[in-house]
This record gives sequence, C-alpha cells and structure tokens, in this order.
Amino acid sequence: MDRTIVVTGASDGIGAAAARAFAAQGDRVVVVGRSAEKTRAVAESIGAEHHLADFSRLEQVRDLADVLLERHERIDVLANNAGGIMGERTMTVDGHELTFQVNHLAPFLLTTLLLPRLVAAGGRVITTSSVAHRFGGRLDLDDLDSERRHSPERAYGASKLANILFTVELHRRFRAEGLLSAAFHPGVVATGFSADSSTALRLLYRTGLSRFIRSPENGAETLLWLADGVEGVDWTSGGYYAKRAPAHRSKQSRDPELARGLWDRSVELTRPR
Repeated sequence: MDRTIVVTGASDGIGAAAARAFAAQGDRVVVVGRSAEKTRAVAESIGAEHHLADFSRLEQVRDLADVLLERHERIDVLANNAGGIMGERTMTVDGHELTFQVNHLAPFLLTTLLLPRLVAAGGRVITTSSVAHRFGGRLDLDDLDSERRHSPERAYGASKLANILFTVELHRRFRAEGLLSAAFHPGVVATGFSADSSTALRLLYRTGLSRFIRSPENGAETLLWLADGVEGVDWTSGGYYAKRAPAHRSKQSRDPELARGLWDRSVELTRPR
C-alpha cells in the first residue's frame, strides 16, 4: 500500500496500536499526540513522522493542519481518535467546555482544514465514537458547552453522539466528491483515556478489573477494517460500526436536521477570534 494515514491520539492505546498496524502493512503513518515523550516513542518505533497537538487549544489544531497541508500532497486516511472522558466542567482557552472541544470541535476543525487533501485523494475520515452516545448522550444545540446541565458522563456521551452526527453530515456533504466517512465504537479498551476523569470509569481502567476488557490491538480492529475494507461491500459510508459490523444507534444520531445544525454551529464555534 502507498497511503498516507494520519492518526490522532496515537501516543497510546488504540491510536498507537493502529499506527503500528498501519506501518506494518506498509502505509506512511503520521503519528499525532499530546505527550512529547510518548508520541516520539511510538513514531520512532515504527519509523514514522510525528507532530504534537493539544486539542484543548484550537490554535494548536490549526498549526497542525498547516504543517500537514505543507508536508503532504495527499492524505488518504484521517483517523480522528484523540479524546477522552474528563472530570468536572472546565472551560478551554477558546471558551468551550473541555470534553466537547477535545472530542468534537478539535477533530471537526482538523478534518475541515484537511478536506482539500482528503477529497483529492478520495480519502476516508474515520472517527472514534462510543456506545456511550446511547446512554445519557443527549445533544442540545443551544447548550453545547453544558452550561445548564453537566456531568462528566453526560458530556462524554454527548460528544460521542456529536462524532456520529459529524460523520453523517460529512458523508452527506462530501460523498459525491469521493470522500468516505465512518464512526465506530472500539469496545471497552484497556487504555488511559479516562485518566483525567473523576468518574467510576477511571477506577475500572486503573485497577485489576482492566484485565477483563479489550486490548488496544483488539480495540483498533474496527478502525483498521474501515481503513482497509471496500466501501459498499464491507461497510457503507456515513455509518456507525462496532466489531466490524453495523452497530445500534440512538434516535438522535439518526436525525439529519440535528446533524446539519451541529455542523453549522461547529463552523461558528471554530472560527478564529
């Protein structure tokens, strides 16, 4: 294969496992992470290019996009994998609730900035969502920053719902130009994604119970399948998947008007100030 694949959140967990698997099959991988030490270590282990970006700062996302556009004439796959479940309500320097920005606004911004390269390559945008979108994940376009109601679990579920709605609208807007999109649930995976959270999930991921959940390599399987499979045969653009098969979705995630509204609001919220 001769593809350029950008993987965010690739310093650990699912992203690192996917980066290693892509490199092993001959893809040109770009490793993106927040931790300088971990990101560099993953990149060096597979001989890949790497970049740092903190998604809690949209300016760093814009800088990342600028570098990628300058260095790569085509991008075949963008794996939007960065994200996590956070603690109590925190506002970013950009004025947005942290979970919503890191899990949705930042990947939305990165994707839209990279669209020229992705569309030109007939590329794929694959976004890591979660079954959590079905449990408490309710999206209110008038309260995206959780001013009226907030809990770490609610904010996380809403952001994962936003990932699916983004995928749906990306498909509607750009499928005719050759761009493919999909969202997926990786399963409950043994990673450090909840390390900054004060929820019960943090205890699960940091105790012996973690041995009963999936490895990062297993969690990355559906991402690899979406990147390598034949669209229209193995999977269909605009869909949501788990364990390499269509997955059950919430009613809100199937609302096309909500998807359009979220896209428009996301454009407004990611404009430079």
